[in-house]
Amino acid sequence: MKTIWITSLGTSPEPIQQLMIQMKAYGIDVQGHFWKDDLKAMAWQAGRENLLDSNIAMLGILGSDKELLFQDTLYGLSLLTITVQAQRGSNFPIMILQTAGDTIDSDRLSLPIQGARIMSLSDAGLGAKLVAAVHKQPKAIPPEYYLDILGNEQIGQWFEVRPKQGNWPGVMFGVEGADIAFQAVGPSGSLPAKTVLNYPMQGLRLEMGGKEYTAWATQNELNPETSYYVKVEGFPQSILFGPYSTEQQADVFIIRLK
Repeated sequence: MKTIWITSLGTSPEPIQQLMIQMKAYGIDVQGHFWKDDLKAMAWQAGRENLLDSNIAMLGILGSDKELLFQDTLYGLSLLTITVQAQRGSNFPIMILQTAGDTIDSDRLSLPIQGARIMSLSDAGLGAKLVAAVHKQPKAIPPEYYLDILGNEQIGQWFEVRPKQGNWPGVMFGVEGADIAFQAVGPSGSLPAKTVLNYPMQGLRLEMGGKEYTAWATQNELNPETSYYVKVEGFPQSILFGPYSTEQQADVFIIRLK
């Protein structure tokens, strides 16, 4: 049976119960949890393991316009989306089910969830549309990079980046409105027990699109089996990363997180 995982930003069980009854008629199971805004405790990870289950066919985010645009919530949803799509693929479907307020303009959302389809929970055709979305796998557009989030409340928040294909001659990673505390390079998929950095740099100041970034860098070569890990303290508005370059103009990826 296909299953939709619902992350409810509100605390009322009624919308979820109604959705469960509605989707049961279509042979779709509904599971989920209530969202908790606690970024220091990395509470956004609560539904991660469930969403990595291959039986879960879609993430549904249930909330009002105000709940969806709350900055801490946007940041947490961004990180949850990044880590799930890192494991399930960039085409893993996400749908926003709006419970109240005017329909949100996707441009107001953080970049990781801008691709989510936005629907009203009161839409008369919601059930059929959810069924169609569950059974139709969107075409994947493979990114040029791999990005994931690791860590927990004890060891902190770590970003993992590497190329999806080919090699990078090094890497640069910057944050807007936060700080970097540590960097490491090692095998993909888990934080390395030890690391050796080639020509590491710290405290670089960059300006992109009118925004200021604090960046660290190292000239270790990265490939699909070797990742760069950076510990970020605080909750950046956006992150910037890409291959290390000595040129004044360099190609980088910028992801707005809230």
